[in-house]
Amino acid sequence: MNIATKMTHLLTSATLPRPILRKLVTAHQRRSWSKGDYGRIGTTLQIVGEQLMEALDLHAGRSLLDVAGGNGNASLAAARRYCDVTSTDFVPQLLQQGHNRAVAEGLEMAVQEADAEALPFEDASYDYVVSTFGVMFAPRQRLAAAELQRVCKQGGRIGLASWCPDGFVGQYFELLCRYRPLPDGVKMPSRWGTEAFIEEQFGTAKQIRHHRRQLNFRYRSAAHWQYVFTTFCGMTLQVLKKLDKPTAARLMDDILALAERYNRASDGTLVIPSDYLQTVIEL
Repeated sequence: MNIATKMTHLLTSATLPRPILRKLVTAHQRRSWSKGDYGRIGTTLQIVGEQLMEALDLHAGRSLLDVAGGNGNASLAAARRYCDVTSTDFVPQLLQQGHNRAVAEGLEMAVQEADAEALPFEDASYDYVVSTFGVMFAPRQRLAAAELQRVCKQGGRIGLASWCPDGFVGQYFELLCRYRPLPDGVKMPSRWGTEAFIEEQFGTAKQIRHHRRQLNFRYRSAAHWQYVFTTFCGMTLQVLKKLDKPTAARLMDDILALAERYNRASDGTLVIPSDYLQTVIEL
């Protein structure tokens, strides 16, 4: 039994204690997001970070922590507004990309490897804590939400952008999970894109403001979008890797069909509005 097969067996085992299973899932996710080159996709989402920073009404000189920040979209948006930014992720390659982008723009931004479920920072350390399409992928969702609150100062703000389950990306998650179900006990990341879930996790906050927004994916064609997301998105690569060739081919066909179904362009290009929930939480 090779390592990949052994990991698959462990992740699907119902006999493992839950804490051990969760740790294995986190390790599996770290490897998944290290595959491909997510930065090629992440840079197309930059507008989300910019809009979230405006919704938070950032003030220069305040401290901000970006959790599961990937290649630094939200971090860079905050650094452009002269905040004291720490960008974190558990994939070193993505942190390096964020650092390189900051250097290229002449921005000051610290980077630190960190797990969203166990942030290596003191309680009440930051004025702002944010995550754009990042913390939503933590397997222990309640723990991750608690960590966001723990490191944010009383009177501070938490800003989130999370894909909605009924939007295009949410449906893409559903498609992948039909071919490769989530491990037992792990919930869909798109739960973070619902007001009910956020209210449940952050119910003690002074105020929670939701705004359902859309990000437009713009690619040369549906096939181009399919190529990018099956070549550079580690999550997709891991699913395809676990399937036999005929099943992987069916998934590829279904991915293309999904993109074509949501595509609103009529000139051969691709324009897909994908719904996400922008949330500002005041503690």
